Amino acid sequence: MSERLSDYDYELPRELVAQRPLAERAASRLLCLDPATGALADRAFRDLPGLLAAGDLLVVNDTRVLAARFLGRRAGGGGVAEVFLHSPGAEGRWQALVRPSRRFRPGDRFEGEGGVVIRVEEPAADGSRWVALEAPASWETAMDRAGRVPLPPYITRPADARDREDYQTRFARADGAVAAPTAGLHFDADVLAALAARGVATAALTLHVGPGTFQPVRVEDPARHRMHAERFLLPAGARRAIDDARAAGGRVVAVGTTATRCLEAVGDADWASDRDLSGATRLFIRPPHDFRRVDALLTNFHLPRSTLLMLVSAFAGRERILAAYRHAVAERYRFYSYGDAMLIMAGAAP
Repeated sequence: MSERLSDYDYELPRELVAQRPLAERAASRLLCLDPATGALADRAFRDLPGLLAAGDLLVVNDTRVLAARFLGRRAGGGGVAEVFLHSPGAEGRWQALVRPSRRFRPGDRFEGEGGVVIRVEEPAADGSRWVALEAPASWETAMDRAGRVPLPPYITRPADARDREDYQTRFARADGAVAAPTAGLHFDADVLAALAARGVATAALTLHVGPGTFQPVRVEDPARHRMHAERFLLPAGARRAIDDARAAGGRVVAVGTTATRCLEAVGDADWASDRDLSGATRLFIRPPHDFRRVDALLTNFHLPRSTLLMLVSAFAGRERILAAYRHAVAERYRFYSYGDAMLIMAGAAP
């Protein structure tokens, strides 16, 4: 029998959902899972350099989270409203989630904090609306002035000034995400220096994480779920670094499901080209999946019944992942974006 959505469920006490990161990024815990044996080991994230070897390669996602959420009101006496930008279009327009969408007709204006004025236009894909900025002069200025970090829905407090730094990885460079590649949040300068001293290199790609990463799977047969599209850039230099590392016997360690998805989305012919690759992917990684580019996966803990839980299950096996999650719950690990980490790698758990 094929797998069902309910096969990816687990119980999580609400208090284990991290609402803020720890004061020090690398102070988080690290649950190690050997996918070959199912063995588990409880470690600290600062142990990561000692778990890797000279010649291994970390592949990180350098996307940067935009302050893309605006709060305000519908102009002309309307009630409380929100505009959440998620995908740029031509001529300065964006696709956005507008709430309440049914109250905005094409041409209506949203008045946000800090003098931000946004014109709501025609419907776009996936229930979104096209929007255009009327004030101030640029989206960058609008985000700096009034934009908020779009925290995931399971973080129940409002975003604040601290999240502008806390919700960015140390690798963040390329503007475009509306959710963080959270496995990268654990790295600090000391861990990166220790990895370099160990002889572990780093390569970067870009996958702009969209709001669909939190979209629930609503069908019992996962094969019927339509995956969201995410824009990516995979440099030729990163692909060469991966090929060189594997040719020399090193392991490719994907930092996060987003890096994994980008690497697995590229076909062999494109992979061998000498140019940077860009586009969008709707790749849905679920069991069974033959991983071609990734030897180990560093990731956070994921929501029940989610596409990300299915991805890590494809990498390590559903039963072993769920057993690891039960262990993490029993040991009071912190879950989700601001929570603890997990390393899935052969030999990681002696």
